Amino acid sequence: MNTPVNLFKQALLNKQPQIGLWMGLASAYTAEICALAGFDWLVIDGEHAPNDLHSIQSQLQTVAAYPTSHPVCRVPMGETALIKQYLDLGAQTILVPMVDTATQAAQLVQAMRYPQDDGQGGVRGMAGARASRWGHLQDYFQRANEEVCLLVQVESREALNNLDAIAATPGVDGVFIGPADLSASMGHVGNAAHPEVQAAIEDGIARILKAGKAPGILSPDRTLAAHYLKLGAVFVAVGLDTQLLMRHTTELAAHFKSATPVVAPAKGATY
Repeated sequence: MNTPVNLFKQALLNKQPQIGLWMGLASAYTAEICALAGFDWLVIDGEHAPNDLHSIQSQLQTVAAYPTSHPVCRVPMGETALIKQYLDLGAQTILVPMVDTATQAAQLVQAMRYPQDDGQGGVRGMAGARASRWGHLQDYFQRANEEVCLLVQVESREALNNLDAIAATPGVDGVFIGPADLSASMGHVGNAAHPEVQAAIEDGIARILKAGKAPGILSPDRTLAAHYLKLGAVFVAVGLDTQLLMRHTTELAAHFKSATPVVAPAKGATY
């Protein structure tokens, strides 16, 4: 058995649009439903969802049965030890929140990689575990560095100021703009649709593309998501499982109980 090629990473390199969904229900059961839907990538959220290593592993195992949907694991923070654990579980693509500087980005690149004789390696501890299928992937330790994919989240004023250097960091494969936290950092809490925030996002997408990297973003607003894709965003999440469940259950109840108010997302809302 050989180490599987990270087709999602290749798609980002080739600037092929990837349509994704955020998964926050922390359930292998619902992850299978999402994987069957046909999204190119699925975020297993370890930052804002009640996931632990066991639930992340079970979702990775479930999504693996549907290879057209690539799992992207978001760590709660960019700690080397935690990234090692996610990689050892078999995650190939890691999304790291709150990356504000190129120095942080470079440290994350090191955390993602095993040491190599060519001097291009990192500090990842040698184990492999489920990632190497317990040794069945005989070329894993030689190929792992090629197949891991690092996505960093830019979601503050400081990060925007350092965006060019972050995007230029070797080993960073994609830069994800976080609209919700960015809007808060810019003084527009809960209003990612504010013109100042949208202007910063559009400028950010252009700067990431100029650096030769793939821009990413999340927007459940279909018009806005399409706009980001038109601007050149490569990996775009167009919904969240929690929000879909909330919205549709509320609408269904309201249909039969007219006194129940229908909850609709605000225009341009991200969560």
